[in-house]
Amino acid sequence: MTSCRASPSRPTSPSPSAADPSSDVSDAYRVSMVTVDGGPTALGSTARGGLTLVADRPGQAGGRGLGFSGGQLLYLAIAACVSNDIYREAESWGIDVHRVSIEVDGDFPARGAPSSPIMVVVDIQAEDVGDEVLDRFIAEVDRVAEIPNSMRGTVPVTIRRA
Repeated sequence: MTSCRASPSRPTSPSPSAADPSSDVSDAYRVSMVTVDGGPTALGSTARGGLTLVADRPGQAGGRGLGFSGGQLLYLAIAACVSNDIYREAESWGIDVHRVSIEVDGDFPARGAPSSPIMVVVDIQAEDVGDEVLDRFIAEVDRVAEIPNSMRGTVPVTIRRA
């Protein structure tokens, strides 16, 4: 069995350095992934611990089908970001959100190709809020959602109400 590491692992609390911009990155978003039982099944976790998930390749693609694929995790990250941002922004808008349902759709058309355009459909239930306000609200969430904004340089991401 051969093992290879491209670079040493990062310290858990990096010291700030102008030469290394990654040293200014918060541990809040640092994650790691380690394969299990020879892979490709892997466990992902947060740097602070306490949160884990299983990633894998589909059975027909040589995996065990025991967890999310990378593409599914990407789309799930978009859904999680939009959901979190809806609740974050709702406070300042004075919107009492009762329920949010989000579907994200896209595809990876070829090996090595980026995602096809990504469609995010949001069904939001809020008390005493009209359609016009909800449309403007979702447009604002679309404007500030960090994960979709991080993707938009590569692939279109459209967020709309159901």
